[in-house]
Amino acid sequence: MKFCNYCGGTLVQRIPEGDTRPRYICTQCHTVHYQNPRIVAGCLPVWGDKVLLCRRAIEPRRGYWTLPAGFMENGETIEQAAARETWEEACANVGNLKLYTLFDLPHINQVYMLFRGELVGGSFGIGEESLETALFDEADIPWSSLAFPTIARTLECFFADRRTGHYSVHHEGIAPMLER
Repeated sequence: MKFCNYCGGTLVQRIPEGDTRPRYICTQCHTVHYQNPRIVAGCLPVWGDKVLLCRRAIEPRRGYWTLPAGFMENGETIEQAAARETWEEACANVGNLKLYTLFDLPHINQVYMLFRGELVGGSFGIGEESLETALFDEADIPWSSLAFPTIARTLECFFADRRTGHYSVHHEGIAPMLER
């Protein structure tokens, strides 16, 4: 960041009074520009014994499979963001959403919050950010072609929980992904 988005003034980085971390501060209007983690909201849509995955049409990880997810927008709840992303990427409505996985990714300043939900009517399609969408049972998940560790981990948790019939919220940190 170089310039203030309020007045256009030059930004400097220093620790503001009463704070403990360096922040960008405008030299003209003195606005403090906080940079905070971004929330990624998404859904694990379930239809019977299968889960809905989307093959990404955008970078990063174009061509890899993922759950429908994306950045939360201002003015929406996390649950609304998960449902919106599912509609945008898979043309699918989901119901009975329950928070399922929560991942901290401090190395990229993101927090993933994925919901487990029911695919309404079994209907889905291909959204603008997807090359294709498909329902997969556990044996057919394209494990080596999953886009992100958060997606693989969510699916691992889901299939393990499904065997026991007990679905709890899973929370963990995710380390940086090694290039494939």
